[in-house]
Formats: sequence, C-alpha cells, structure tokens
Amino acid sequence: MNPKLNGKSVAVVGLGRSNLATIKYLLRHDLRQLSVFDTRENPPLMEGCPAGLDLHLGSLDSRVLRRFDLIVISPGLSIFLDPIAKARDAGVEVVGDVELFARECRGRVVGITGSNGKSTVTALVGRMLECAGMRVALGANFGNPILSVLDDSIDAYVLELSSFELETTETLHLEAAVNLNVSEDHLDRYGGSIEDYAAFKRRIFTHCDHIVVNRDDPRTYPAPGLTPWASFGLDSSEYGLGKGRNGDTLMVNGKVVFSAANMQIKGRHNELNALAALALCDALGVDRDAEFRALSTFTGLEHRCQLVRELGGISYYNDSKATNVASAQAAIEGLAGNHPKGILLLAGGLGKGQDFSPLERYLGKEVAGVWCFGRDADQILALSRKHCHRALNIQEALLAAHEAARPGQAVLLSPACASFDQFKGFEERGRVFVSLVGQLKEKQ
Repeated sequence: MNPKLNGKSVAVVGLGRSNLATIKYLLRHDLRQLSVFDTRENPPLMEGCPAGLDLHLGSLDSRVLRRFDLIVISPGLSIFLDPIAKARDAGVEVVGDVELFARECRGRVVGITGSNGKSTVTALVGRMLECAGMRVALGANFGNPILSVLDDSIDAYVLELSSFELETTETLHLEAAVNLNVSEDHLDRYGGSIEDYAAFKRRIFTHCDHIVVNRDDPRTYPAPGLTPWASFGLDSSEYGLGKGRNGDTLMVNGKVVFSAANMQIKGRHNELNALAALALCDALGVDRDAEFRALSTFTGLEHRCQLVRELGGISYYNDSKATNVASAQAAIEGLAGNHPKGILLLAGGLGKGQDFSPLERYLGKEVAGVWCFGRDADQILALSRKHCHRALNIQEALLAAHEAARPGQAVLLSPACASFDQFKGFEERGRVFVSLVGQLKEKQ
C-alpha cells in the first residue's frame, strides 16, 4: 500500500475496467473520502462497483472536482476535458492508474508504446522473460489493469502504455522502454496534431535507463537531452534485418543471430517487433537461448495478422486490431511477400479523422481489391473506383472477397478503422470475422 494516500480525498473519474481495479486498490487505504464519477447515466460496468460508494453519474462539475486532493482519471477520458482541466488549474493533482502503480512498484519494469505492435511486443517480451525463469506480469493497456497485477512476488512487469496512459504518468521508472512507431491515430483527441500525439508517446522515456527507438521513424526518438541506448530498423545495423538463404535474418550489430523463417509469427512488421523485443530483453541481461526459445514458440495474439484458415489455396487473415491506417499498411507489407498474387482487403469503420491516402499506393499492386464497409467507408472508396468496392457490412465484404479470390491470394481483414460503429470493439469484430470464415465453403 501507498501510505501517502492515507488521509486524502480522492475522486475516481470514469468507470472503465482499469478504474474498477483502481477503486478496489484505493479501498485498501485509509482515505478521508472516495467518490466515483462518470459522465454516463448508466455505465456498462456499474455492476462491478463495490457497494456503498459515493457515486455521481451523468456529468462532471469542476466546482465539485476541485474540492479533492487527487483525481484518478480513466485513460479513456481526456485530461483536456473542461471540468478536469479546471480542476488541474485549481491545483488538484490528476493521475492515472499507471502513476499509482509507479509510486508503489518495487520490481523491474519494461515499457512498450507505439501506434502499432504494442501488444505483440509486450507479449513477446513477457514470453522471453518467462523463458529466462522470471516471474512476469503483463499489464496496463495490454488487458490486465495494472493495479490488479501489482504483487511483491513479481520479478518483472511488462507494460503496454498508450498515449492516453502516458498523459497522466509522471514518475514511472523503466529499466528499458521502446517507442515502436508513431503514425496517425487518436488525432481526434489531440486536435488533429500528430506532433502533440508523438509528444505524449515520448513521455515513456522520461525516467528510463535503456531507451530503444525505431531508427526509421524520427518521431520515436526521445526529447532532446536523452540518448537512445539502441535502435532497431530495416537495415542491418544495431538491431536490424539481413538476407539469408531462407529469407530475412535478425541481426545484432552486424551479426546474424536468428532466422525469421524459424519464427511462428510472420511478416516484416513482426520481424521488426522481434528486433524490438530482443533489444529490450538484452537491456535486462536476458540469456540469448531464452530469447530464441521464445521466438521459436511464440504464435502471436488473437486479432493481429492471425491466420484463420486456408481454403482452396486462399489464406484468410484476421487483423481486426488494425484500427489505423499505419497498422493496415504494416499488415499489407508484411503479408505481401507470402502472397505475391495479391491481397483482397476488407476495411472500414470509424476513421477517427485519419488520412486514408497512404493506402492508395498498394491498389492494383500488393492489394488486388478492397471491400469497404462501415460508417466511413466512403473515404476509402474515394481512393479508387476501379479497386474499391462498397459492402453493406463485414459479412457482405467477406463473401464478395471470397468469391473474387483466387488460389495463392489472401483475404485480409485489416480495417484501418475503429469498430464502434458496428461492433462493441475490435475483439468482437474479429470474432465475427473468424466465425464467418469458418462457414465458408470451398468454391467449385
């Protein structure tokens, strides 16, 4: 427990999964007051709240919030919301659950951020550390609320950290951290500015011993005055890629250390993910044999370029986690080498103010056709009358692509959009796709 919380008045704002764990954590302390706020009249996770809480539903009032010593805000809510901003201006400290974790954690901590690939690298680093015999906990944006895995028996924590979580994190000390990439995402939260978004990503390096960056992406570098410990990228320097008889090789300082052909996860983007994981674990002194065992056995995560089925020589991939353009680009480029006859892309949903034009260069080349669905489908359709086709929903898109596909091609769900216009989340979208693929019949 954190004795500095005792005697404080605390407002928890937002009833998401992470803050349910936060409430349970705070109830173990001797607080002067604990109140819970949510802008929704009936939050969906309401039933998970402990009984007897002081609840305020439906709105936020800065005049009420400024009476508290501390506000713990859900990462889904912006610190720039007017009532929150006014409370901060009045001197109320605003933090997230990661900051509470940082003030109590005594173990080794690794941090991963970036627009795409965070979950895969988090899971792969966790597997490498487990193969090295360490007791590991994965948390934060990975799916486990960070305060629910805080335990003195843990040797190392591996945290997936979004820009939202980094907004409210000040004191987190990381033994090693990486910023994988920065591309257009969540720009609706940052006033359309990718530079503001990148600045919050950069906060991961504030108290970091070993900084790892993507040397092909200048926005992943730390603020002036902080020096990277290592970089990864497409060339063969530092942590990089080379060419071998069986395809790409993973290299460290010009020396081949592992063949990408022996990895269970495929695609150039996953080779870069593997390089980032190697750099982080090398910073922690992990044995190479443990790293290689993990690389040989790690099969990836659901909804992330997951091979669902091969039917009649056609491969079907679920990449529902691709909620932005750059992630869809990574999937296309990663799979193009395995499917030179072309990819049939399923895309669409909530565009989040993104520019879809980067997808245009793949049309008629790596991508044989696109079937567009969802609220912002028109923005993707506008890229090409010849190669882009409208579909009512994901089922219609899949059936049309299945009919058009030929042996050697791939049908790829990589929507480049959020899912909330038609689904509860990318997980549900992916599960629906997998179910629909399972019902397909081989073409006669």
